Amino acid sequence: MLVHPSSIDLSSRTPRYLTGRLAVRRGEIGTRWRRLTAGRQTLPAPAHLRCGDTYAQLAAGIGIGIATAYRYIREAVDLPAALAPTLAEAMRVARTKAFMILDGTLLPIDRIAADTPHYSGKHKRHGMNVQVLTDPFGRLLRTSPALPGSTHDLTAARPHGIVDALTDAGLKRWADKAYQGAGSSIRVPFRGRRLKRWQRRHNSTHAKIRCLGEQAMATLKGWRLLRKLRCSTTRITALVQAILVLHHASA
Repeated sequence: MLVHPSSIDLSSRTPRYLTGRLAVRRGEIGTRWRRLTAGRQTLPAPAHLRCGDTYAQLAAGIGIGIATAYRYIREAVDLPAALAPTLAEAMRVARTKAFMILDGTLLPIDRIAADTPHYSGKHKRHGMNVQVLTDPFGRLLRTSPALPGSTHDLTAARPHGIVDALTDAGLKRWADKAYQGAGSSIRVPFRGRRLKRWQRRHNSTHAKIRCLGEQAMATLKGWRLLRKLRCSTTRITALVQAILVLHHASA
């Protein structure tokens, strides 16, 4: 098997942060020996998340078995995922901001036509719906648990308590047309073809503000694993939350 090195376009703070978490974890569970040190175990996880490298590629590059690579990466993902900000923590940060942007994104998955719950009629593909909260500068604050892609954005935001939490925070909140019906607490553009001039101006201003949220989506999709997920759908929430925490650690 031919092996070539892979570069990861992340700050050195990311592996240092992850190494520290793994070292603490090993001390807590009393690990006496492993094939790789905490520093070496750190490397496959960012390569998997950022570059989308498969378990087989990473195992061959490091010189371990595929099953061992899977266990090491899963542990390195679950540790930061457990530290992802809760909705209450995100709201405490949100109260210090001028306004918030709420948007949803579809994370593509490899599913067949029979998996109807995961098929998004809007995007014409299978995926998982994730709700994202960003600040006025387009920085990621929180990602919600992933739901099947057939779930409407507003339907996905309500069971997680996002709409109620934003209302209680008393902040200006901006979202797209998918959130119409959420109440006056969330500002959405006007719908229709024959809009008045002031309505068109409102929609133009609204789009300029909401486009900042697209920067957060681009940041999220910069982790190439999320461009086409080939894992169990039950693991996607942990992957997204781990990416959020590692992104903040590298900032």
